[in-house]
Amino acid sequence: MLVDLHNHTPLCNHAKGTLDAYIEAAISHGTKYFGISDHAPMDFDPAYRMKFTEMAAYENSILKAKDHYHDKINILLAYEVDYLEGHMDERILRADVDYLIGSVHFLGTWGFDNPEFIEEYKTKDIDSIYRDYFASIEALAKSNHFDIVGHLDLIKVFGFRPSTDVRLLAKDAIKAIKKADMVVELSSAGYRKPVKEAYPSDDLLSLIAEANIPITFSSDAHHPKQVGFKSKELEAKAKAFGYDKCATFSKRQRELIKF
Repeated sequence: MLVDLHNHTPLCNHAKGTLDAYIEAAISHGTKYFGISDHAPMDFDPAYRMKFTEMAAYENSILKAKDHYHDKINILLAYEVDYLEGHMDERILRADVDYLIGSVHFLGTWGFDNPEFIEEYKTKDIDSIYRDYFASIEALAKSNHFDIVGHLDLIKVFGFRPSTDVRLLAKDAIKAIKKADMVVELSSAGYRKPVKEAYPSDDLLSLIAEANIPITFSSDAHHPKQVGFKSKELEAKAKAFGYDKCATFSKRQRELIKF
């Protein structure tokens, strides 16, 4: 991928490998803009994110890497922020970063993409889950806190599908994303999950393209070996839907570049 804006570090407690290893993997894949966007600290689910006291070290390590590798790759500093009412912190929302990714990983207190809690799907109506999920995505967009929507249809991660057309379930969220002038990431992470397809699905990508919403690309890597995974497939998919430019950022300012 020319641009790869969603990647993690061991500070989130569920990623492995050194920062240098991630960056060197990106360089080997020909990436020119590589974003580190680890899980932002939050007063909820602390086991899967850095602490507030680790923010300065995290940011400094990225900035040092940016300087060290400046002649080989453009390193960007970011956070992936969980959209969860009552738990988002101004220290993150106002951080001096290149961009913020907004993601939904929780419906209430249920971490629906965590394999530890997969059994809860059996107790719930799948269509209702999808409605609640996309309502959260819509609220995320309307909050105007974020630059990128992370893995738009993450709710499909384990392969549970609604009986209702997903395009109908997601249409209001996509309208809100358009109105907020946000970017949607095309993520290869879904290929590594039980669902075995990219985020978002082709059905949703057709709506995104129809609305002329900008896109970017991501590996969502939690290990250096995942950097650039299925990058050619992602870029080919984007081109099939009419895209030839993708977004990158600097200090919260968006730029579209050809890929």
